[in-house]
Amino acid sequence: MRATRGEKIFYVVNYILLILVALSCILPLLNIVALSLSDAKAVMAGQVGLWPVDFSLFSYENLITGTPILNAFWNSVQITVIGTLLSMAFTIMAAYPLSRKQFYARRFFTMAIVFTMIFSGGLIPTYLIIQSLGLVNSYYALWLPSLVSAYNMLIMRSYFANIPSEIDEAARIDGCGEWRLLFRIVLPLSKPLLATIALFYGVGFWNSFMNVLIYINETSKYNMTVLVQNMIMSNSMVQDFSDPDLIANLTPEGIRSAAVIVMVLPILAVYPFLQKYFVKGVMLGSIKG
Repeated sequence: MRATRGEKIFYVVNYILLILVALSCILPLLNIVALSLSDAKAVMAGQVGLWPVDFSLFSYENLITGTPILNAFWNSVQITVIGTLLSMAFTIMAAYPLSRKQFYARRFFTMAIVFTMIFSGGLIPTYLIIQSLGLVNSYYALWLPSLVSAYNMLIMRSYFANIPSEIDEAARIDGCGEWRLLFRIVLPLSKPLLATIALFYGVGFWNSFMNVLIYINETSKYNMTVLVQNMIMSNSMVQDFSDPDLIANLTPEGIRSAAVIVMVLPILAVYPFLQKYFVKGVMLGSIKG
């Protein structure tokens, strides 16, 4: 079927808007990359645009040697990996029984979980609970409140429920119990969705900011997000380096740009490997029948 004139106009306008949105995301990132890879004099002179001027890795070298970026990076890896594994495990444990028709009162428990998406306890009651459990200044204060996302759990529940019941019946006839059915049948059929939900959790934990500020007291336990924010807000960062020659060849913009790239790079590196599952997982989790 040939597109009408109105449809062609819509497609053109839509493409133009999408290109503008993409450029608004890509161009600032290219500028940050260029700043991090440019010579200090070019950065100070404001000569850097979208391409590095006098290519140099000086900012990255001094970021690693002069700041606690490696420690913060390791903290972020711990928070993200352990948090994602815990959240995935408990989300699966919540979604699977709620997707089974034989589970008694599953509608009641589903509505109770949906209720938490509308109403929450609030910041102060949550902090008091975390404090009473002795979890302040511990990463468990980041993992436990975010253990199960109601939104992610509902998507997973919907996907599990849409797996044909004939597969369940055939597996039970062959002697599968619930645990074996989950690990040998349901989860292998749900790889696209699992990859998508894991990506959601991973990005959330990697970008943890407010919870780290609230619950973590020791600066040595800060993750990349908080450390980079402190570096961006600090006006005395360059003065922290003791070598005068180093200060003369160092700019706050270069160090901050390098820190932002180091923070963003792991997610950019992981995403291409999960991209083939991402769209398929979201769509299959939202389509019924």
